[in-house]
Amino acid sequence: MPCRVPSASASVFGVSAESMQCTYDGKGNSVPIILLHMQERLYAQGGLKAEGIFRINPENDQEEHVRDQLNKGVVPEDIDVHCLASLIKAWFRELPEGVLDSLSPEQVLQCNSEEEFLELVTLLRPTQAALLNWAVELMADVVEEEELNKMNARNIAMVFAPNMTQMSDPLTALMHAVQVMNFLKTLILRTLRERDDAASGDYTPYSSPASSSQQNDAEYYGSERDMDRSCEMSDMHSEISRSGRQVDFLVRYNTCFDSEQEGVDPLSDVEEGFLRQLEHDLEADKREESAKKQHEISSEIMAVKDVQAELKVEAKAAGNTQNEEGAGSLQ
Repeated sequence: MPCRVPSASASVFGVSAESMQCTYDGKGNSVPIILLHMQERLYAQGGLKAEGIFRINPENDQEEHVRDQLNKGVVPEDIDVHCLASLIKAWFRELPEGVLDSLSPEQVLQCNSEEEFLELVTLLRPTQAALLNWAVELMADVVEEEELNKMNARNIAMVFAPNMTQMSDPLTALMHAVQVMNFLKTLILRTLRERDDAASGDYTPYSSPASSSQQNDAEYYGSERDMDRSCEMSDMHSEISRSGRQVDFLVRYNTCFDSEQEGVDPLSDVEEGFLRQLEHDLEADKREESAKKQHEISSEIMAVKDVQAELKVEAKAAGNTQNEEGAGSLQ
C-alpha cells in the first residue's frame, strides 16, 4: 500500500517546510517527511546508479500525475527514478522562499574560499540550514556513484543551483547561480572528504579545511582549484555595469575556467546547457522589456494624436461659432 504523506498543508509543493510535518533524518536534519519518502524510494529503485540522475527530465505527463498524487497525500509505487529526482528539485524550486534567499547576492559573490562558504552556512536560519544540509548529503550520495551515473560534484551542483534561490533580475540571477554552483560543489566535496576521514578514523567534526586536509583534497579530487572557482564574479559584475549591454556569459565563463589551468576541467554539457538557458531567459526578459517600452511609446503617440484631434475639433467648433456671430452682426 502507498504510504500517506503527513502534511499540515493541502499541497506538498509551493508551501513552506514549517507548514509540513517534519522528522529527523540520519544526520539530525529536521526535514519534511515527503522529502524522506521520495529519497527512500529513489534509493530503493536504484536511482543513484541511473545515468544522468537529476539531469534527465521525465515525461511531463508522468511528472504531473505523480505530483497530483503527492498533493493528495499518496506516494505512488514504481515511480520512474528521473521523475522522483525532478520532483525533489521542484520541491526546492517552488518553496515560497528559496533555501539560500536569506543570503544576499553580494554575500555569496564575495566568497572565494571554502572557509568563507562555510561561514555563510552559519548565517542561515535553522530550517534553511537543515534543508541545505539534507540536499548536500543527497548530492554527495549521487557523486559517490559517479562511475555509473556520470554525475560528478560540478554536474550535480549545476543542476541543483537554480532551485536553491529565487531571483527576478536575470543578470543578477546568472552571476548568483554560477556562484551558488560553486558554493554547493564546495559543500559536496567537503562532505565526501569528511566521509572518507570518518571511514579511516581521522574524521573530526568542524575541523578546519586548512593545513593537511587541503593536500588530501588535491590528491583525491585531482586539484585544490576544483574546490574554488569563483571566477572573479565581482569583476564580471563591474564589466556588466560599465558596458550597459548583455555580456556573452558563456564565453566569459569558459575564459574564467580556462582549460589550460592545471586541474581545471572544461565545461560539461550540463553546465553549458544551464548557462545557455540563463542567457535565453535574459534575452527573453530583454525582449519583454523592449516590447513593454514600445507599447508605452505607442500609447504616448496615440495619446498625443488624440489630443491633437480634440484640439482640431475645438478649433473647428470655435471657428464655426465666430462665423455664426459674424453673420448675426451683419444682419
